[in-house]
Amino acid sequence: MNREYNEIPLKSTVITDKFWKDSIDLVSSVIIPYQWKILNDSIEGVEPSHCIHNLKVAAGEAEGSFMGAVFQDTDVAKWLEAAAYSLETNPDEELEKQADETIELIGRAQQADGYLDTYYTIMEPEGRFTNLQEGHELYIAGHMIEAAVAYYQATGKDRFLQIVCKLADLLCDYFGPGEDQCHGYPGHQEIELALVKLYRITGKSQYLELAKYFIEERGQGENYFLREVQKRGGKQIFPEFASYDPSYSQSHLPVREQTTAEGHAVRAVYMYSAMADLALEYKDETLLSACKTLWNNIVEKRIYITGGIGSSGILERFTTDYDLPNDRNYSETCASIGMAMFGNRMARITRDASYVDVVERELYNNILAGIAMDGKSFFYVNPLEVWPDNCISRTSMEHVKPVRQTWFGVACCPPNIARTLASLGQYLCFEAEDKTFVNLYISSTIKTCCKGKSMVIKLESSMPWKGECSIEITYDGEMDGEAAFRIPAYAGDFTLMREDGTEVEFQIEKGYALLSGLGTNERFTAQWSMEPVFVRANPKVRADAGKVALMKGPVLYCLEEIDNGNNLSAVFADTKKKIEESWEPELLGGVLTLGISGKRLSEESWEDNHLYGVKQPELRDVELKAVPYARWCNRTPGEMTVWVKELF
Repeated sequence: MNREYNEIPLKSTVITDKFWKDSIDLVSSVIIPYQWKILNDSIEGVEPSHCIHNLKVAAGEAEGSFMGAVFQDTDVAKWLEAAAYSLETNPDEELEKQADETIELIGRAQQADGYLDTYYTIMEPEGRFTNLQEGHELYIAGHMIEAAVAYYQATGKDRFLQIVCKLADLLCDYFGPGEDQCHGYPGHQEIELALVKLYRITGKSQYLELAKYFIEERGQGENYFLREVQKRGGKQIFPEFASYDPSYSQSHLPVREQTTAEGHAVRAVYMYSAMADLALEYKDETLLSACKTLWNNIVEKRIYITGGIGSSGILERFTTDYDLPNDRNYSETCASIGMAMFGNRMARITRDASYVDVVERELYNNILAGIAMDGKSFFYVNPLEVWPDNCISRTSMEHVKPVRQTWFGVACCPPNIARTLASLGQYLCFEAEDKTFVNLYISSTIKTCCKGKSMVIKLESSMPWKGECSIEITYDGEMDGEAAFRIPAYAGDFTLMREDGTEVEFQIEKGYALLSGLGTNERFTAQWSMEPVFVRANPKVRADAGKVALMKGPVLYCLEEIDNGNNLSAVFADTKKKIEESWEPELLGGVLTLGISGKRLSEESWEDNHLYGVKQPELRDVELKAVPYARWCNRTPGEMTVWVKELF
């Protein structure tokens, strides 16, 4: 196993990319201020958040009861984490003041022994840690810790860090293998990866040890959650947990024995991310092997072409291999963010670019689709096929929304998108073993070092519309390390060309082009072919049999009703004809659209009062227009589909 990698501080990466900068700028200019108003319940017509209200009640500064979901505190934690990332790259006195005041409020809501959870503080002070299955206390603690670490790194202020260390110290005392300790673990994983972050920033080994304990104890012996339910006399917060299946929370087996991705998708990938962190910290090859097995099960049999995971709308979970329905899947935005976190860790540990291929697909598709281009409405669920008329409440389709929502009663996804976009720089590059690895071709300037000498990498990218990126490396002195540039899986004829037209020689290792012996200032251009293609699914994916999808590089395309009319299920793509590319600067902020020829089933010979008949199908020629999936439903709402029947 590779022993270490170094994070490049977020402030050392300046993103200038035309495609991504608009979304990143939205975080500071629109999303953070918009969500701040929501946290304070000050936007009329939007479902209230109650977050600030709950903190004030817990602090004894307001009257009232707890309101919202039991895990409501995480919304404010993720808002603070997004604010921290934004402040690290874009200082803002007013935002920092809001964040400082919110942190002080959290401190006042914290109990004397370090406990921090407004639901139990207000509603069930005697119920602490008695319902780990549903109570989300450790999940909340995890998001608070992540936010505090990010805020310390961004501002240097340690007030929030002091608050979460006090909380973490309480948890270290309460949980563990000792006879007088609780032998439980989180019902919703998150704190495990957060404790690793807290260990790395403080150096306190007890935090790492507790993270390890939570992972190692999971699934051992008689299931903890089932015993816990018996102690509570069957009392439940969530009715859907009445017949609890331990696989829902990945507690059905010890983690090293799990070979398939099971249960709630977000819980799963947050846990896998922590497993990867612990595998690195403890040099644990068996734990890393388990991570690889679970990753492979997902990417080979249980992931959507969008990068979405979690095919069931019931319990937001994985189901079985190749079960990937398009119109009623869940594919929660948070799950894709978790998958990107998992892949980012695995790429750094293994130095294998194939993990980044999946991370890139997540970012350009399922994650970006979760937010409208104006930053004020969101998808929680990300289907691949939508017929608005059948998205009816109290049916199996009620979780599918044909338009983005302004907010949600359970609003984990909007602030999660904000923190992901604000921290995008963390995905671009990392340092390891005297090598600097460039993962994503996003226009940026990255200040880093190699063997103690400063290095600046400047990228000017044409992605995702064209396979080209100019690269400039400035090094302080003669370079004696190596630079590694990812060769995307979809890239044909990958080359590195100098300004004089000569090729830069490189070796290929695990999907990276490795360069050595560079001078103090090097300029070259990475080039690769990236034609749009029709993609087919494994025939075992029943929902996609006989269908094709359109991709160009990492970008998945879809058909929308506004461009192609309704009843998109009646459309057939002629895959023998060339895909036409058109740059449309005024459409959806400037996008490359794809044109394909095909046929459409005619409805003209059918009378409305005939549901079935023996008529022969009539097909007529049609020209179809596809737009990036991430941008769908930013115009007139209507039908949408990713997979299109293939004309044979």
